[in-house]
Amino acid sequence: MSAYYRGGFLQDSWVYISDDAEIPERNQDIIVSLPHWRVNAITLTKRKGRLGIFVKPDDSFEKGSDNLSGLSLISISFPKFSDGRGYSQARMLREQFGFAGEIRARGEVLMDQIPLMMRCGIEAFEVTHEATIAALKAGTLPGISHTYQSPVSKRLGNIRRFQN
Repeated sequence: MSAYYRGGFLQDSWVYISDDAEIPERNQDIIVSLPHWRVNAITLTKRKGRLGIFVKPDDSFEKGSDNLSGLSLISISFPKFSDGRGYSQARMLREQFGFAGEIRARGEVLMDQIPLMMRCGIEAFEVTHEATIAALKAGTLPGISHTYQSPVSKRLGNIRRFQN
């Protein structure tokens, strides 16, 4: 997978691991599903390499039982551009759980959604929409002229965009 940073596309070190696959023992940055992480959290956090989880729109976090401190990344699925549950997940992760790691949007992300996602705490993007990929390559990012809510964090200047 290649990653788009402000200066261009670079290689991304994260690897998605399916629930039925063996977890690599070597020093590798891996992303597993939320259910897989819940069952294997102790084993996963002891391995070398950074750990991230992948959440689907219908996944929810449990305050008090989900300890996110050992995670470096949370990847939120956007299977359709019209599914906005990931916005709420990102905002909740930042505001209620205090998650300070990277939050990444993955899937059907459109160009005009990116500034709104950033305001919710998402700072990295894996984009599959061809027109959005082309616009990101061209350095085009739309602005927001009027807002109703304050952004989750002022540290979101380190935006990274990812392309499959």
